[in-house]
Amino acid sequence: MHECNSYYVTALIRGVFLTDKLIKIVATGFGSGLVPFAPGTAGTLVGILIYLAISRLSWSFYFAFVVIITCLACYVSREAEKIFEEKDPPRVVIDEIVGFQWSMFLVAPTVLHVFAGFILFRFFDILKVFPAGYLQGSLPGGWGIVMDDVVAGMYSNIALLLVIKFWVI
Repeated sequence: MHECNSYYVTALIRGVFLTDKLIKIVATGFGSGLVPFAPGTAGTLVGILIYLAISRLSWSFYFAFVVIITCLACYVSREAEKIFEEKDPPRVVIDEIVGFQWSMFLVAPTVLHVFAGFILFRFFDILKVFPAGYLQGSLPGGWGIVMDDVVAGMYSNIALLLVIKFWVI
């Protein structure tokens, strides 16, 4: 019996399902990352729309969805680096979209919560609190692009849940 060679499986998936054009669309957050000013903020705004679409899922389905799109974002980001021939291109904003989903885990979709989540996520994403900056610099390819935003999302989630609990927003 032959072992499945992951290189060929990846190449097959890449060629059949994830063409360069589709990778560019997903990586740039449906084009939001192409804005000339603050592409990460534009990507986070797309993240809000995705959050609003999935926010009514049970916590377990929401969590599973976010884990799956985090893995997809790592792959897409790695492939986008190759396509754009640039390390961590600013136009790649799928990481902001994913990070925002982590920031809103277990948070009700009210206008005030979404606004506070947006502000907190952008704050932690820009600040790069340890280990975010470390992960961004030390992990290879898509992992480095995405995991700093996951950390920023987790920090903002903790902060947001505390604000909701103690200041009733």
